[in-house]
Order: sequence, then C-alpha cells, then structure tokens
Amino acid sequence: MSYANSRIPSSAQAGVHEQLLRRVERHLAEPFRKPYADYNRAAFTESLAGWDGRAPLILDAGCGVGHSTIQLARAHPEHWVIGVDQSQDRLARRKPYPDALLPANMVFVRADLVDYWRLCHEAGLTLARHYILYPNPWPKIGHLARRWHAHPVFPFVAKLGGVLECRSNWRVYIEEFALALARTTGRTVGWEGFEAPAPLTPFERKYRDSGQPLYRVVCDLDADDSDTGGARARPTP
Repeated sequence: MSYANSRIPSSAQAGVHEQLLRRVERHLAEPFRKPYADYNRAAFTESLAGWDGRAPLILDAGCGVGHSTIQLARAHPEHWVIGVDQSQDRLARRKPYPDALLPANMVFVRADLVDYWRLCHEAGLTLARHYILYPNPWPKIGHLARRWHAHPVFPFVAKLGGVLECRSNWRVYIEEFALALARTTGRTVGWEGFEAPAPLTPFERKYRDSGQPLYRVVCDLDADDSDTGGARARPTP
C-alpha cells in the first residue's frame, strides 16, 4: 500500500534560509502593486455574496479539495467560511460531499491568493480565523521566494488579523514562517509540533498515518502583546 508511505520534503536546506529576513525586510519596505486579474476581482465579490456582513470571517487559504473548509464551517456555524484555491479541478473534487450536504455558511471560490489576500485588505476586511494548511513547501534552496512567508504578499496576510494558523510537515517551513511573521508584526511568534487526532485535510491524514511529525504556527494577531507576553504557538480549540 502507498497510502501511509508519504515522505517528508527533501531539501539540502536544513535550517532557516540565510536570505529570508533580507527578503522580508525588502517586502516591508517596498509596496507591492501587482495589478489585479479580473477573474480574481470577480471571485472576491462572489465569495462575499452570501455573507450577511456581520458573521465573523474564516479564510481557508489554499483549501485544495475543500475538506478542511467543510470541517471548519461545521465547527463554526456562526461564521462565514471561505475556501480559496487556484485550481478549479481540486475544488471540484470535494467528494464525498454532494452540494445538498454542504454547510450553508461556506463558499468555495477559485482565485489566486496573491490577489485575493490583497483584495481582502483593500476592502477593509478582518478575519476571525485564517488557515494556511500544508502549503507547497518549495523545499529547494533556490525556491525561497515561492514560499508564502518570503513572497511580497506576506505583509498583507498579517494585516488581515485574527488567529492565523499555518501547518506543515516540513519543520523548516514552520520555523521560517514564524520568523517572518515575527519580523512582519513585531510580535513574539513561536511554533510547535502537534498531533492531529482529527485531521483537517487529506494531506494531514496521510502525513499523520505515515508517522511523520507535524508542525504549526498559531498566532492571534489581534492579541495585545503587552498583556499576553507575545503571540506564541498554542493549541487550536
């Protein structure tokens, strides 16, 4: 069987990339003005069409086949949950959930997150919860710029507020994410290993069943550092 035979990303990079903070500093200093694609503007509008303007927002960024979005919507029925992925094919494979059984407080949209995150910020939206679950780790040393925390869009991710959670099966990715988030926000940001008794995504289930360690950053971006002593990794309710 190949199901529980997943491997941890292989990389010659054993720790935080030496260029990471330099890139983060550059992105903080230089405005990111990439033009929006029309289809992303349309997707942003579509994602809010069913929202009443009052329910707290949850964003499942890079939701893949959407199992995590569905679970989050069921766990938080008072929230409006948005699952965004750039692949229509992945979004169409949300089996075994027919439309009639999907929670009413959620929506799937196809969009590029580089535009979607910025459109959220431009519209003045704030998030209650924000999930980045098992993003492509781009583990080659030369692929640093493709990781979300080293991308020019990352400052916009932090500006959306709420409880931001990133999970990965590559420890280096989570170490970098925590460091980049700390530099971007001026907060103390930690990371931790965790277990997944109820996996949110098919990847998480496969990694867990393969015996891999899992890692996450959980940061409440709305917390007052002076009261909490910093936004550190903590269990998710």
